[in-house]
Amino acid sequence: MTHRINMWSGPRNLSTAMMYSWRQRADTTVLDEPLYAYYLAYSGREHPGRDAVLASQDNDGQAVIDNVMGADYDTPVVFFKQIAKHIGGLDLSFLTDFTNILLTREPHDMLTSWQVQMPDSTIADTGYPELLQILDILVAAGQEPIVIETSRLLGDPAGILGGVCERIGIDFDEAMLSWPTGPKPEDGVWAEHWYDGVWGSTGWKPHTPKDVELLPSIADALPEAEAAYARLLPYRL
Repeated sequence: MTHRINMWSGPRNLSTAMMYSWRQRADTTVLDEPLYAYYLAYSGREHPGRDAVLASQDNDGQAVIDNVMGADYDTPVVFFKQIAKHIGGLDLSFLTDFTNILLTREPHDMLTSWQVQMPDSTIADTGYPELLQILDILVAAGQEPIVIETSRLLGDPAGILGGVCERIGIDFDEAMLSWPTGPKPEDGVWAEHWYDGVWGSTGWKPHTPKDVELLPSIADALPEAEAAYARLLPYRL
């Protein structure tokens, strides 16, 4: 049996670190944001390296679901790092064919990190509406969602990742706790714009609160983000 895992995240939620963690498993293939080009084409949003991203991937979201996420792989586990807002406009019936993990972060921390590069963002840029959409689909299908909250993950990476593996039905591998520095072959072409911090890391580090103020241009997103975060928390490991 092939375990196909979609990990759905908002931006700046340690999603790349999670991908690096899973790629350390000898039984796992990882793919970096296969729907990113589709999202940029569909939304028209300006992102750093937009043209390179559009040129690097299929812009047809359904084709990506069928031909990339539905392809055969040589490993028994396939891990798709996904950003939740990338699903806009897609038929989401495919979700229940996968194991789905929802990755979330305290909204103020996420927004203060995100505003460094995207200060004009709204709630639509956070992925929270789509995380709730995915949550509701899974609950309606009778599935118990797997939600990871980043501060808990950083406080007990072995425990949280071990719990995720148990829920999925695979063995935990301590190799998931560390990774080598620098770029990885699986990184998307956008990595140079976003991954410099994680490239300098070698594993999970304790959460360090940061005293940073939200820019007025992005502060309007906070109340709705906090409400969505509160809905996700009851399902966290």
